[in-house]
Amino acid sequence: MKSFQPVYVAGSLRIPFAKSMTSYKNETRKALLAATMKNLVFKYNLNGQKLGDVSLGCLMNGAADWNLARETVLETALHPETPAYNLQRACGTSLDATWQIALKIGAGQIETGIAGGVDTNSDLPIEVSTRFQKILLEANQAKTTAAMIKTFLNLRPSDLKPKPAAVVEPRTGLSMGDHCELMVKEWGIDRLSQDQLTLRSHQNAAAADKNGFFDDLITPYAGIDKDQIVRADTTLEKLGKLKPAFDRRSGTGTLTAGNSSPLTDGSAAVLLTNAEGIKKNGWQALAKVVDFEVAAVDFVNGAGLLMAPTMAVSNMLKRNNLSFKDIDFFEIHEAFAGQVLCTLKAWESEKYCREVLNRTTPLGPIPVEKLNVVGSSVAIGHPFAATGARIVGTLAKLLSQRKNKRGIISICTAGGMGVVALMESSDLV
Repeated sequence: MKSFQPVYVAGSLRIPFAKSMTSYKNETRKALLAATMKNLVFKYNLNGQKLGDVSLGCLMNGAADWNLARETVLETALHPETPAYNLQRACGTSLDATWQIALKIGAGQIETGIAGGVDTNSDLPIEVSTRFQKILLEANQAKTTAAMIKTFLNLRPSDLKPKPAAVVEPRTGLSMGDHCELMVKEWGIDRLSQDQLTLRSHQNAAAADKNGFFDDLITPYAGIDKDQIVRADTTLEKLGKLKPAFDRRSGTGTLTAGNSSPLTDGSAAVLLTNAEGIKKNGWQALAKVVDFEVAAVDFVNGAGLLMAPTMAVSNMLKRNNLSFKDIDFFEIHEAFAGQVLCTLKAWESEKYCREVLNRTTPLGPIPVEKLNVVGSSVAIGHPFAATGARIVGTLAKLLSQRKNKRGIISICTAGGMGVVALMESSDLV
């Protein structure tokens, strides 16, 4: 991103993440998103302010929330003339929203904006069958009660079966977990390695929570004030007892409910601005937003569905003349522990880097002490459209605690895409 002016993360906020159908089982997606947005507005003294733009997203959205972003903004104390729009790029949604708001600020089109997202599997939009849909439409057009009844007489019992939303690839019929099983088999990633990464994620998240790292990043909601999925007491033995969650029949499945990110409810948002916005509002510039990249793979013809971030990160580093040695924090979204390990192995592979990434030498290994240092999605949870904003807020705080540091965010998404970002410590005093 070649911006005319620097863009900064001035703050972030999210509600605690919770396993679906638990703490937020009676909450709507708009209520979850509004909870984060209202408290973000209050925390950063935005009451009555008219922001340049707000970009919010949701994967599991329903027809009733066709204008979710704008309706959510109107729930807050922001000036009602603050515009907002919906955005969706699967699990990269709120990172892409951050990208778009940052571009507008960098180009001098707006001064301050908010990016964020929400998802909840406890408030899933439920569709009806195609035949039932057509019958309902015909009934709605009926001129008389008799004509309406006649239309409904065409119903069959099978027509009444609901169609809940599902994260399945339309072109393959496979879930992301099914595709990741294929990836770990291709890359030779064993079960123990996946469980070890999972254990470390829980340990890092639990330690960060104990040390108060998340205290100013999370706002209480619905009676809870901490992430509900983190398990400080989990062990390799406990993780090892879990059965395969996707490939159950072959006897070779290694992805489990433990080393996969759980179905999660939650929302998150990020406040972005320029130097003038920082000065005018008395905010702290936590981190500078430097660059973004997106890539896609041909997963239908054999490429790993979740491998696009390997390409996006490589391209972004090339453009900025950087290598892994220049990066201090690697925030790699843990859709599955196996996906992270496939990505790491690809970056170390001379053949893959030469043939796929067009590099003469591998990107190299990532020191474990630089990877997801306060935990990530297998431990904290993954409300699809909220994850990007969660990670931006996390990385911004990590960078704010140390000078002259850089961090990378890497998020794989459905559809064989990957969205990544580069951030660095703020240059403002």
